[in-house]
Amino acid sequence: MAGVAYVSAINSVANPVVVREFCYVRPVSALLGYARVSTADQDAALQIDALKNAGCYKVFVDQASGSLDERPELSRLLDQIRPGDTLVVWRLDRLGRSIRHLIDSLTELSGKQIGFRSLTENIDTTTSGGRLIFHIFAALAEFERDLIRERTQAGLSAARARGRQGGRPPTLSPDQVKTARRMYEQRDMTVEQIGDVLGVSRTTIYRALRKQPSASAAKRRAAKAAS
Repeated sequence: MAGVAYVSAINSVANPVVVREFCYVRPVSALLGYARVSTADQDAALQIDALKNAGCYKVFVDQASGSLDERPELSRLLDQIRPGDTLVVWRLDRLGRSIRHLIDSLTELSGKQIGFRSLTENIDTTTSGGRLIFHIFAALAEFERDLIRERTQAGLSAARARGRQGGRPPTLSPDQVKTARRMYEQRDMTVEQIGDVLGVSRTTIYRALRKQPSASAAKRRAAKAAS
C-alpha cells in the first residue's frame, strides 16, 4: 500500500527545532491500472473506479485515436512499471487487440517480472491459477495461428494446382475487402500473407484498406460530420 513517510529535518542552525514533514511513498509492489476508451465521447469512469477499488495507486487512461499502436498512456505506464509490480485492467480487451497480441503482451510483461490482472475475467498471473489460464490462452493462440498458416498453404497449393502463377486480379470484391480488414486487424498474418490467401498483391491489400476504413474509424467520421 502507498502511504506517508515522516522525515525529520532541522529548520535552521541557529534555532535547531526539529520539524516533521511527510512525503508520498510509492508502494514496494505497486498495482498500476490501465484504462482505454474507443472515442473521446466515451467515459472511462467505470474502468477508473473499478481499478481504484482494486487497489491501483495510479491509473493511466488512453483514448483510442484510430490505431491501437498509438497508446501514449500505455507507453508511459510501461516506462514507470517495475519488476514486482502488477498491471491491472478492467477487461482483457482493454490491453490486447487480439488473443495473439494479448499473449505477446503478457509474455513480455512476464519476462520483465511484471504481473497482470484482469478484473472482469478474474485472471491474475501472480497466482498459480492465473498462470495456468495464461498458458491455456497461449496454447489456443498458437493453435489458431497454425490453423491460419495451414489454410494459407492449402490455398496456395490449390491455386498452383489450378495453374495460376501470376496475373493477380487488380481489385477485391466487397466481401474480400471485409475479410482482408478482419485478418489485418487480428494481426496474426502479414499483409503479404493476406494477399497470398486472397490472390492479390500486397499493394492491392494496402490500397483496399485505405479505401475502406475500419468500422470504428467510419463511426468516428460519421459522428464528427454530424456534430
